[in-house]
Parts: sequence; C-alpha cells; structure tokens
Amino acid sequence: LCCELSFPVPWGHIAAKAWNHPRGRPVLCLHGWADNANTFDRLIPLLPEEFYYVAFDFPGHGVSSHRPPGIPYYFTEYVADMRRVTDALNWNRFSILSHSMGANVGGLFCSIFPKLVDKLIILDGYGFYPIAADAVQEQLQKAIDELLKLEKEPGSPRVYTPDGALKRLLQGNESVSEESAKILLQRGSTEPTPLRITTEQCLKLQKNITAAVLLIGAKDGLLKDEKWNPNKPPFSLILEGYHSLANQFRLEKVEGTHHVHLNQPDRVAGIISEFLRMGVSSKL
Repeated sequence: LCCELSFPVPWGHIAAKAWNHPRGRPVLCLHGWADNANTFDRLIPLLPEEFYYVAFDFPGHGVSSHRPPGIPYYFTEYVADMRRVTDALNWNRFSILSHSMGANVGGLFCSIFPKLVDKLIILDGYGFYPIAADAVQEQLQKAIDELLKLEKEPGSPRVYTPDGALKRLLQGNESVSEESAKILLQRGSTEPTPLRITTEQCLKLQKNITAAVLLIGAKDGLLKDEKWNPNKPPFSLILEGYHSLANQFRLEKVEGTHHVHLNQPDRVAGIISEFLRMGVSSKL
C-alpha cells in the first residue's frame, strides 16, 4: 500500500509517498529532472516488501512547495532537502534508490554524509554530473541568468490543459512513454537550474563514498548519447572511481530508454531486489 507524507520546512512543505511498513529497512527514493515521486509508482510494487520506501518530491516538483522567490534549485540545496526528510523520519542509516538527476544528488549526499548510506542504486545516471574546469565561468553565468529570468516572469505558475501538459512533457522527455507521462503528470513540477562542479571535484568527493553502489544503465538511455559516453572522460573516470571504492560496485545494462524503470519496471526490478537484499562485503 502507498500513503502520502508531508514534512514541514521553513518555506512550506516537502511532499512524499511511502510504501510498506515504516519498520521496514529504509530506502529513500530520488526522482529525476522535471519528474516527481510518481516515477517510482510502477517499480516499487515489484521490489521486496520488507523495505520501507519513501519517495519525495524535490522542492519545486510534484506537490512539494516551491522555494521562496530568488532561491535557486541547485543540487546542493537538494542534498540539504534529503537531510531534512531523513531527519524527520529519524533515519540514521538507509539505502538510496535514485534516477538521473536524483542520482546526482544521491551521489553528492553519499560523498558528504557517507556514514548515513549503506547502498546507492543509480538508474541511468552516474551519480555525478561533472563539468570541465574551463566551463565553470560559463556555467555560473548561465545559472544566474536563468535565475534572474525566472524572477522576472509573472508570479503565477504556468497552467496547461491536460493535453497541453502531456504534449509538453513528451516533447521534453522522449524516453517517457505516453502512459508513463500520464503517471508523472499526476504531480506537477518546475525545472531546476543544476549548478555543476568540475570533474576533479567530483572524483575527490566520490572517494568519500562507503556505500555499495549499483549502477543500471539503459542501452537506449544515456549510454546511447555521445555526451554521456561511459568509455570517455569524464564519465569513464567516474566509473573508474566506483571500481576503486572499498565496497562493492556493480554495473548492469538493460534494454530500454532513460525511463526504463517507469516504462518497463520489470527489466530492473529483479536486479534492484537482489542488490537490496544482499549483504555488503568490503573488498580486500
């Protein structure tokens, strides 16, 4: 069974969905860019029932409150939101199930708070979203310009007809099937402005991770895009970094698009279930 949760924050609330009994082993679920907690609706019912899954809407997404005007939607802010939610749940050790942008947030969290996370599961992502050192100035300029542009827009949120919203979502996310898009549209969203860090910074942070890591790549997802080529820097370096971690690292590839966990959840459910249930043994 699934139920709705709400966590108070200084600017409003963070909304979440929870599955199974609260006494189960805790798993925090993090959705991707412009998605929401509904992205896990078809996957979690296929996962082990002895776990307690909580998927929250990042601020500005789903039915969570938007941040106050002038406050950006950066990955580092989302890390703080994770702490707010897990503190409210009184979790001091948990696993992370994450997709795309949520995986970038989850990877950062594991690097900053390594003692809190025993397992990190990444769905079609890398856990980090690096940028070349010489592009930092351009990235900062773009992020600030986008923030100022957003502040100048009318205060009321954009409103679409159901068909219009569906069309816009499908145009922006080619990996989402129409059926899956309708699931996501049950909760609203606002696009974030991701502020990225350099590859060198990512690799230094990555070394702090003590969790076992499972990375599932979709063959027609990021792996198919040359920009995200796993055999070339920077992402080849990220993968090498995982292999060098003290705990287990497992890399799997499945048929499907970037939203395979929502479109065809059965293709990843077995892999995730096995990983969640296995013990964590350190490499010697």
